[in-house]
Amino acid sequence: MPRPVQDELIRLRRELAARRAKFYSDEGVAAVITDDQRARDAVTFAESAFANDGGKAPLAPPSFVVTSEQYNRVTRLLDSKTKVTMRLTLQVRVSDAAVDANNIVAEIPGGSKKDELVMVGAHFDSWHSGTGATDNGAGSAVMMEVVRILKALNLKMDRTVRIVLWSGEEQGLLGSEAYVKEHFGDPKTMKLTAEHAKLSGYFNLDNGSGKIRGVYLQGNDGMRPIFDQWLTPFRDQGVTTISIRDTGGTDHLSFDDVGLPGFQFIQDPLDYMTITHHSNLDVYDHAIAADLMQASAVIASVVYHAATRPDMLPRKPLPKPETAAASSTK
Repeated sequence: MPRPVQDELIRLRRELAARRAKFYSDEGVAAVITDDQRARDAVTFAESAFANDGGKAPLAPPSFVVTSEQYNRVTRLLDSKTKVTMRLTLQVRVSDAAVDANNIVAEIPGGSKKDELVMVGAHFDSWHSGTGATDNGAGSAVMMEVVRILKALNLKMDRTVRIVLWSGEEQGLLGSEAYVKEHFGDPKTMKLTAEHAKLSGYFNLDNGSGKIRGVYLQGNDGMRPIFDQWLTPFRDQGVTTISIRDTGGTDHLSFDDVGLPGFQFIQDPLDYMTITHHSNLDVYDHAIAADLMQASAVIASVVYHAATRPDMLPRKPLPKPETAAASSTK
């Protein structure tokens, strides 16, 4: 779906969540117990009950995700008219005040084109039930290693290479959206800054600990021959796929939304979506060191080529302002 359509669906989901929270409050609901089809065998998953938008929407009641075995037992007891008693403990702070979060930024200054940028990034925040090792400690560690490799090899690069570890990705790409709006342009109006013309490309990693197998072009077919050349040395490592497809859910979208070349790499899925993604098992044991080393080498090579390439990376046509695009879908 086009991004404006996705944004409209998200808005409708938030509106529904606010109505549901008000209903719960009016009915005196003490807590909500939710099943998750992935939650079983003592694996639990955490997801958002939706924010109250700084007090503009009703606060969701305490919400708990339980395993299928636990949930099914409760429903069987209720079906048999057996009284069910549950004891819940929740310790949390809630505030309507604005809370600042910070992106982590560092860079290697370039040479002859130091005012031009190549950026890499991954999100640094995570869900509370595990330690965030694969979502997205793995991506953050890889991008830090990418910069370390380039620095340790003392490679001379024409363009400045900047790394940003994003905050607020799990709340809706908040860190990268704020950064892009400040530095490059506002997708709602498509009013662009002078820096917009200076960013060659952004590269992102956010799908767990698996090896890189290729890259999503986000519809930018002009990048196909470039990536084909860049990734050829890694074909014996299984890096063979260059897909025209879009992929969503992570910070490259903030760049793509204002017409900048933003890319997410394709990775081995491993047990990311089935076991570790937002779960209590998202811990260090699921980070595969050899796979992360492979990803670091691949991205370091890509970034070096992007930073030394004579020309900027090709771009897609600028998107329409989100406000205009959203109105045209109604």
